Amino acid sequence: MDLGTDYLGLALRNPIIASASPLSADVGTIRKLEDSGAGAVVLPSLFEEQIRQEDLQAEMLTSVGAESSPEANSYFPVSVAYNAGPHGYLDLVARARDAVDIPVIASLNGTTEAGWIDYARLIEQAGAAALELNIYRIASDPLVTGAGAEADCVALVKAVRSRVGIPLAVKLHPYFSASGALATQLDHAGADGLVLFNRLYQPDIDLVSLDWSEDVALSGAGEIRLGLLWLSLLAGRMPHASLAASTGVQTADEVIKYLLAGADAVMTTSALLRHGPGHLRSLVHGLEIWLAAHGFASVTAVKGLMRRAHPDEGIEGLERRDYVQSLSGYRGPYVHR
Repeated sequence: MDLGTDYLGLALRNPIIASASPLSADVGTIRKLEDSGAGAVVLPSLFEEQIRQEDLQAEMLTSVGAESSPEANSYFPVSVAYNAGPHGYLDLVARARDAVDIPVIASLNGTTEAGWIDYARLIEQAGAAALELNIYRIASDPLVTGAGAEADCVALVKAVRSRVGIPLAVKLHPYFSASGALATQLDHAGADGLVLFNRLYQPDIDLVSLDWSEDVALSGAGEIRLGLLWLSLLAGRMPHASLAASTGVQTADEVIKYLLAGADAVMTTSALLRHGPGHLRSLVHGLEIWLAAHGFASVTAVKGLMRRAHPDEGIEGLERRDYVQSLSGYRGPYVHR
């Protein structure tokens, strides 16, 4: 049974990737993820805000009492050269790369173009096999149009692509106004892969304390449908970029469905946080069992088998037809009363 797949131009032993989470912040746990069957691992995101905070703290430490003596400044390095921010993350990249044989993919979440570019270059120098650009932004400003927000994303990818040589994945949320067009533009801009989708932080309200609840809700298997739809629409239509699925992967069933829809790789986080790194074994084993039971000799044989394609009508026509059929054919419990 050949479980191998290609993602971002990287040869993976299987399509299941342990995506960014607290688990991948520790080299020992990264080894466990590899031993349990991960095809690759994505490190937690490096946030530009965290780096700025560390830089500010370093500046404060190096300036306290600095003018109390004419020689005091010589005791501290120049703040510009004092690379306080990303050094811990870069060390994690280097140590993880040396500790495992599977690809180690770094993740970056910037706020400024300079920040994205500078830290992307440092991550490349640290030895990451690839870089995931975690574009987490909500166009909440009434003056920002959908076209403007999408153009900013494309410009960002072009800027980073022009400065780094390692493969780039772009992790997107599903709330852009024209996701198909954006995906195509990102492909042309130099993205080697697209990750569908990032889950936006969605707060709740505590009715007792009358305060915002800031807990993070882990995903469930019921959340895969949006990803299935867009993967099936985009599969086979990206000239260069590979596709990765993210969100809702709890069992091997979700892995298989995503592959059938057209994913080249499938990422999981919540299931590993719930059950631990060893849960990867059940995902890999379940994939093997299903492939064998259905007579498939490889993952490649099933990738995109269920992608949305119809020779006689466009994609929009197909989607509208399916929408009408699903609604008109609904026979829920209340309808039969």
